[in-house]
Amino acid sequence: MSLMLERLNRFVDWFIPADIAADRERRKQARLFLYSHLFGPFIGNTVPLALYLFDPNPGYRIDVLAASISGFWIFPFILRSFGRYNLLAVLSVQDLIFCILWSCYFYGGVTSPTLPWVLTIPLLAFFYVGPSPTMRAIVLSQFGISLVLFYYLYQTGVHPESEMPLKAMQGLGLVSTTAASLYVTMMALFYANALASQVELEVEMREHQVTSSQLRLATEEAERAGAAKSDFLAKMSHELRTPLNAVIGYSEILLEDATDEDDAAAVSDLRKIHTAGHYLLKLVNEVLDLSKIDAGKMDVYNEAIDGDRLMAKLVDGLKAEAERNGNTLVCTGGGLGRIYTDVAKFQQILTQLIDNAAKFTRNGAIVVEADRISGERGDKIVVSVRDSGEGIARERFATLFEQFNVAGDTSASKYGGTGLGLALCKKLCELLQGDISVESEVNAGACFKVTMPARAGDRSSEGDSDAVAAALTEAESYHQSLRGVLARAPRSDGNPADTLVGASANG
Repeated sequence: MSLMLERLNRFVDWFIPADIAADRERRKQARLFLYSHLFGPFIGNTVPLALYLFDPNPGYRIDVLAASISGFWIFPFILRSFGRYNLLAVLSVQDLIFCILWSCYFYGGVTSPTLPWVLTIPLLAFFYVGPSPTMRAIVLSQFGISLVLFYYLYQTGVHPESEMPLKAMQGLGLVSTTAASLYVTMMALFYANALASQVELEVEMREHQVTSSQLRLATEEAERAGAAKSDFLAKMSHELRTPLNAVIGYSEILLEDATDEDDAAAVSDLRKIHTAGHYLLKLVNEVLDLSKIDAGKMDVYNEAIDGDRLMAKLVDGLKAEAERNGNTLVCTGGGLGRIYTDVAKFQQILTQLIDNAAKFTRNGAIVVEADRISGERGDKIVVSVRDSGEGIARERFATLFEQFNVAGDTSASKYGGTGLGLALCKKLCELLQGDISVESEVNAGACFKVTMPARAGDRSSEGDSDAVAAALTEAESYHQSLRGVLARAPRSDGNPADTLVGASANG
């Protein structure tokens, strides 16, 4: 039964214009209107059919009545083509009033067997126009005016006397009353179905509202938990990095000693410890940087620097890493001139991209191309890192810059990787008011392109940034000298951390 009603509703909804279908209340009214006009004439035409059978002299009056009742079938197509629902509702009620009063005029007047159909007029007015007081007033007014006009014409005009015998009039009354009852029952059933559907929809909407409220609370809880996690990791930066730096520093000292003593076994083990320490530190740094960015605690320190010299220094420092896999690393282009950006983050982005290219390329070429492009909103710098490696499948482009994106990537198990590097590059580019994109084909290499303004938003004057640059250079020199002191520091039989602290104090 429900399946049949669903199919019936789909058929009826075909006639409803989109603007009416979008309004739930108007859609319900339009459905009742269409049910009445699509199926009502089948019931209503039983009256003209009975008149053809009972009236000994059928004539034009029955033809007019049958044509008026059949005219209701036109309304659904007019509604679909032109809309104007309220106007059609008024015209439909007027047509019904005409059919009823026309039959009453020729067949018995106020004692006509077709008079019970008058009861359907206020019923349809309620169904068609809903709770609108204005529309109800219009429909009832037209009914009242039509009834007064009919009564006046019937009392003052000449109307033909019906030649139907009494038994035929009784039979017509039975047919008319039965048809009117069936019509009212049909409309009541359709209205009950509409109300039931509305109640079910309201219940479902309330359930959705409860679910939506629960999801909103869960989302807020997740956001608070995520913010707390990010805030915790951002604050734990020092505590996580310090022991790792100690491990790396001591592994360097022990590695130098083992090398001096020609202890090949120890050198091999210590080199593995040293490499693992650097890898773990890199991973910790990436996780912490991502957490700081997500927590909004990553600061940007822009400074002015010679872009060409920065690129040359960066590429020279990474050539040894690229050559381990038999690759060549070259830098082309140039003309970056003086740029104003966060140098550390800019270097971090390009280092990650070049490391990726070196890791996924064997006996190939890695080309870093840097250019400066003029634009209406200022100059931009474009740095491309192109390799001749295995390439990236296009279906992975959409998720390439997501965190921990190694699912379905066979290269992750072959070359290693956690899926954090490119995600961090993306976020750092956004911090520097830039963007990163990729072009690649499988077995044809990949090209990552970084685009950002040549002069980022000022956070300090250029003179202040030069002073900061000088301070950073001095700090770097001090760091190099400190590492030399650590390397020459005497061994301690006590806590290794004491040796490290002692060496730092002596430095």
